[in-house]
Amino acid sequence: MEGLTQLGQKVALRIICMILGVLSLLPPNELSAQDYSAARVWNEMVLNAIRNDFARPTVHARNLHHTSIAMYDAFAAYDEINEPYFLGKTVNGFTCPFDGVPIVGKIDEARKTAMSYAVYRLIRHRFQDAPFAEEIFFNTDLVFSAFGYDNDYVDTDYSTGNPAALGNYIAEQLIEYGMQDGSNEENKYENKYYKPINPEINPFSEYFSSTLGFGNERLSDPNRWQQISIPGLTDQAGNVIPGGTLPFLSAEWGEVGPFALAESDGEVLVRDSNEYIVYHNPGPPHLLDTLQSTPSSEEYRWGFSLVAHWKSHTIFDSVFYNISPSALGNIEKLPENDAEYKSFYNFMDGGDASRGHEMNPHTGLPYEDQFVFRSDYTRVVAEFWADGPSSETPPGHWFTILNYVNDQEDLVKKYKGTSIEMTDLEWDVKAYFVLGGAMHDAAISAWSNKGYYDYIRPLSAIRYMVDQGQSTDPSLPNYSMNGMPLIPGSIEQILDNDPLLAFDSSNYGAIKILGNRFEDQNFYISGSFWNPYQPRNFITPPFAGYVSGHSTFSRAAAEVLTRFTGDEYFPGGIGEYEIPAMEYLETNPGPSDSLTLQWATYRDAAHQSALSRIWGGIHPPIDDIPGRKIGIKVGNDAFDLADSLFGQPVSSVHQITSNTDDISVFPNPLNCKGTFQVKCDRSHTISKVELFNLDGIKIISLNQTSYSNEVKVDLARYTVNAGIYTVKVHLNNGATNSKSIILLN
Repeated sequence: MEGLTQLGQKVALRIICMILGVLSLLPPNELSAQDYSAARVWNEMVLNAIRNDFARPTVHARNLHHTSIAMYDAFAAYDEINEPYFLGKTVNGFTCPFDGVPIVGKIDEARKTAMSYAVYRLIRHRFQDAPFAEEIFFNTDLVFSAFGYDNDYVDTDYSTGNPAALGNYIAEQLIEYGMQDGSNEENKYENKYYKPINPEINPFSEYFSSTLGFGNERLSDPNRWQQISIPGLTDQAGNVIPGGTLPFLSAEWGEVGPFALAESDGEVLVRDSNEYIVYHNPGPPHLLDTLQSTPSSEEYRWGFSLVAHWKSHTIFDSVFYNISPSALGNIEKLPENDAEYKSFYNFMDGGDASRGHEMNPHTGLPYEDQFVFRSDYTRVVAEFWADGPSSETPPGHWFTILNYVNDQEDLVKKYKGTSIEMTDLEWDVKAYFVLGGAMHDAAISAWSNKGYYDYIRPLSAIRYMVDQGQSTDPSLPNYSMNGMPLIPGSIEQILDNDPLLAFDSSNYGAIKILGNRFEDQNFYISGSFWNPYQPRNFITPPFAGYVSGHSTFSRAAAEVLTRFTGDEYFPGGIGEYEIPAMEYLETNPGPSDSLTLQWATYRDAAHQSALSRIWGGIHPPIDDIPGRKIGIKVGNDAFDLADSLFGQPVSSVHQITSNTDDISVFPNPLNCKGTFQVKCDRSHTISKVELFNLDGIKIISLNQTSYSNEVKVDLARYTVNAGIYTVKVHLNNGATNSKSIILLN
């Protein structure tokens, strides 16, 4: 790969696009026209690695955090304006020695080299056990070589001034740090002491055997998490799990070293004789007292019955929603008590206390209404935010949203909206650093609560209550104070002349839940068969519900993006994602018509993400709101810490250059019948331009007599195939320089 030396970052990303496709939230209209920074390239490679690994939101929030540290410190090491986070510091008890690095050559090139080596080494280490490690490493090796780097160079002595050695050193230190940061990485992140107390459930056992019974007869504690066991079970990324059972992911994640979480944010709590570190503890969720009626029990039944009822919104019923920012978003405040929960959520029709936005502040015009079928919207929202197969998991999803924002023409890259305009490299490095820290702390906070409270999921709770009967009317059959509330039109009883009695007469008085609609008729299923709106082979995430990770991640990210950009609104006042008709949904066909998800602000997007998990049957409201509130704290604390390290933007800092004469070749890549231009500094002129293929065969040789510092090469005059070539430029002082170029069909 010698002919790829000095290949620019735009070419490297183009290679990714050609081979993989860049799976961002909304790909740019013309990727080849985008000029991406090296930080963006490596962030895309980390996201691609996550998509090809096991779906572990906590682990990948940590991976994004550490790779973002690597890029930021590689950037900050080369100036005295920005303070490194890790180099020369003690972080969570780990000391990373650093004596400063000599500057040799261009600062920006040194930064790109250092961050490339650092992230490359981290990917090779962190994803070595991924189910698709071979594909991950093929692509990272390709891009690494495309930048002109040598993967055999492993020296860590940065005192020589070689930025590659600094990158290797940063990776080495972060890897060592990760082996003692409380994540138990050395044992594949396994829990050390957590054990579930409930027997597992196979939601589909009624179709295969009666050994596990119907509903949830084996559940012993309706307030604690229950493991799922399904033949053919996959994780959230679609990887088949041997044995069909996933353990609780990261039940002890509160022990992991945080970014901006303070010691005072956490407390040590004891359960089952084990200590749990819990951050931003919101107090216990609603618990069901099976022996007596309590206010908490009432809220438990209300919350889980809301989930069962909202599931009916995913079934076609000809109800229309206005999903424009004119109707959604702009929430004034979050509920503080149980009474406010009931007014915040629209139990019957779905949705929350959105007020909508009167107008787009960037255009001064009202947002256009967008009416769609509610069933299309709820299913799309549930799947869009679910981060299912081929997903970068929720923390990675917010990195794709950040990358989407960064690609918008309306974005002005001024830190906090007030600085001088940043270069793409500095903007990306700092934005990733802040968001990575926030996602890491969101994972620690949410999962520390999940592990300690070990709270039940709707699948288990709803089936348990169905087993008990109905809790609405003591005069009706099958009453139990621990049963399901009855909701006319969605949760009812099987009584006289009900078609479900024809299947099993013993069902009299049992609970039925709306399961389908055809034209004007409703079709019910036995409540014992109720499942969330999720793929059959991934019915519920393998960890407790309280608090919602989606709510925590999303609100933390929204706070970061709002403060980093200095604007609560998406660039241009709107963020959009187009959903094609009958092509997008995977759980069932749809949507019936094309629609566009739209958000005015980052917080609006975060609130939609939170609601998606209720419609998806994954969380009741009590999981949601505490997660949003924790996200607010986490996001702002992460931003404050990062902000304390950032100096003024260094876009205008003097760039120290070497004595090597530099040239530029553009556009790159280009069509193999197009024209490219070669340019050097005005103090020199070009005497000859040559083009070589990867075998070293000279394809073109142009001698110059015009003594210009610019030369155009028209490829249409030659027979040149698509591929990677080296442009060799001879200068009038006898010096030569080479650049690589990609020619496309």
